[in-house]
Amino acid sequence: MVEVQEMNVGDKDAKKPNLAESESAGNSELLKKQISDLQTSIKDKEGKYLYLYAEFENFKKRAARERTDLIKYGWESAARELLQVVDNLERALSHIPPETDKTFIEGLNMVVGQLKAALKKQGIEPIPTHQKIFDPNFHEAVSQEPSELPSGTIVKEHSAGYTLHGRLLRPAKVSISTGTNDKSS
Repeated sequence: MVEVQEMNVGDKDAKKPNLAESESAGNSELLKKQISDLQTSIKDKEGKYLYLYAEFENFKKRAARERTDLIKYGWESAARELLQVVDNLERALSHIPPETDKTFIEGLNMVVGQLKAALKKQGIEPIPTHQKIFDPNFHEAVSQEPSELPSGTIVKEHSAGYTLHGRLLRPAKVSISTGTNDKSS
């Protein structure tokens, strides 16, 4: 009978490891699922972090570029106003009566020259027009006239055009050639 009791005891011990194995197998699956969920969560958060980091870097670059542009082009409206003053001074010089004192005319020319030099230092450049091909990006055609020059060539400048650091500030108003009007054929 002792042997039977030992078997009974052995049977109970044999059942305990099986129960423990099944509990640890369940815990193991639960732990694996939790680990998988946590890894997925970490990958999502890393992705969001990298996206936000890239967005912030782009924002910094965009803000720096906007600051640079503001410094470079921020006085565009004031430059347009000053160009009108230059235009008016040049018109005044072209309509001065011949009996006017020559030193006065020279002084006025010097003032216009100084103003143009100061504008040039700030990045304002005149748009060349003399016998150039018409470019709608920089020129505004106000009339057409026949001439010996090829069609589309600038014949006359009515108002000077200017750029500010390469960006169009004001287009040049010009007359363009229609070519020769030779109807003798």
